[in-house]
Amino acid sequence: LQVLNEKKLQEVDSLWKEFETPEKANKIVKLKHFEKFQDTTEALAASTALVEGKLSKNLKKILKKVVAKDAHEQLAVADAKLGGVIKDKLNLSCIHSPMVIELMRGIRSQIEGLITGLPSREMAAMCLGLAHSLSRYKLKFSPDKVDTMIIQAISLLDDLDKELNNYIMRCREWYGWHFPELGKIITDNLTYCKCVRKVGDRSNFASSDVSDILPEEIEEDVKAAAEISMGTEVSEEDINNIIHLCDQVIEISEYRTQLYDYLKNRMMAIAPNLTVMVGELVGARLIAHAGSLLNLAKHPASTVQLLGAEKALFRALKTKRDTPKFGLIYHASLVGQTNAKNKGKISRMLAAKTALTIRYDALGEDTSAEMGAENRLKVETRLRLLEERGIRRISGTGKALAKTDKYQNKSEVKVFDPSGDSTLPAVSKKRKIQEMEEQDTDVVVKAKKFKAETKEETTKEDDEPVKKKKKKKDKAKQAEEKEVLSEEPPTSPTVENTEKKKKKKKKIKNE
Repeated sequence: LQVLNEKKLQEVDSLWKEFETPEKANKIVKLKHFEKFQDTTEALAASTALVEGKLSKNLKKILKKVVAKDAHEQLAVADAKLGGVIKDKLNLSCIHSPMVIELMRGIRSQIEGLITGLPSREMAAMCLGLAHSLSRYKLKFSPDKVDTMIIQAISLLDDLDKELNNYIMRCREWYGWHFPELGKIITDNLTYCKCVRKVGDRSNFASSDVSDILPEEIEEDVKAAAEISMGTEVSEEDINNIIHLCDQVIEISEYRTQLYDYLKNRMMAIAPNLTVMVGELVGARLIAHAGSLLNLAKHPASTVQLLGAEKALFRALKTKRDTPKFGLIYHASLVGQTNAKNKGKISRMLAAKTALTIRYDALGEDTSAEMGAENRLKVETRLRLLEERGIRRISGTGKALAKTDKYQNKSEVKVFDPSGDSTLPAVSKKRKIQEMEEQDTDVVVKAKKFKAETKEETTKEDDEPVKKKKKKKDKAKQAEEKEVLSEEPPTSPTVENTEKKKKKKKKIKNE
């Protein structure tokens, strides 16, 4: 189509008014050249090339014939990628802008009026058929379609594990009423079901041969336990139902092993590097959780580390506590073989390397697993260094062992603490004073009691002799005092001289 009036294209907002009717559209745009497709396959090839931004052979021929004459004019292209390809190969100036998009929308709305000889029924049928075939082509050759096999396989594997656990638990409980000792002797679930299916009633263990299922020692234990079993007797119909359940368990377990082999092969074909890094099951669960391998490749390493632990992450953010360190990646062998102290570090490093391998598998063309093996080796060496760090410190120079801590002299005056000498428990001063007061009060009370008892012992009859004794004592004291006075030594000469002088003075006064 050739644009007749370029001035009206300048007004992008009002351009839709020019395509309201076929007459108005014919005033702006004129048909330059029209060529039909031979069949649907040719139309499909051209449309897929346009969707992918490639230049088809028919379009290249038409552009060489028609547009080469008007090489000085610009070519309006709806797809910028396609315009770049045309410019590189045919050296034509292409334009892509909002004005071109609005112009294309107007041309599609009035395509029946612009191109003559196209009935509306044929146009609608052509559009519908081409759309269906294009959708089928996209699904058939989509790179994401292969991921659905892995997603369905790992989901079915998890469902089979749940059903197997339920069936085996039901079988053990059911047959346990008849022969409870068998469950303690045979621990393997599949072996248990095979043994029950082959023998049936416990009375048949003595005559049956289960050497192909059980070792000799366990077979002897089973036969000895069957003779002295404490289980109840059951009918043949009950045993038949239990045997049918055992058949189901054995069939499902065999199908599970087959499905696991299929999943392993698909993972090695689609994501070999991811499989080498974390294993088939963990890799398949990561792909299933993200939706596809391409979606998983868009996630950063921190998201890959926490895939499967979203509930714990948001709960930790809500309660302002520590966030989880790992999600589905916790089940990888590299994280499982580390100790609890280093699990967080290894899971972070493993998630970073796993994100690289996922992008390499999803976007790269190489199908080898060399990159995954190299990254796994790096993680293993890092794990070995972390485990050896507790024993000895490793550095690049090897001189870290010779280093010693800097000596700092701290002069502190220490005083002897006498409290450590005594082994008796320390008692507070208030408590000591209270104990002393209590002892004093006890002594006073005891003295008063003693005096009261002595007073009670003295009766009224003993009062008179006591008084006589006191009088006799007073007379004895007076006699002793007289004796003391008579026995006193003579006065000293100084005393005698003083008495003589007094007598002389008295005489003189009398005269």
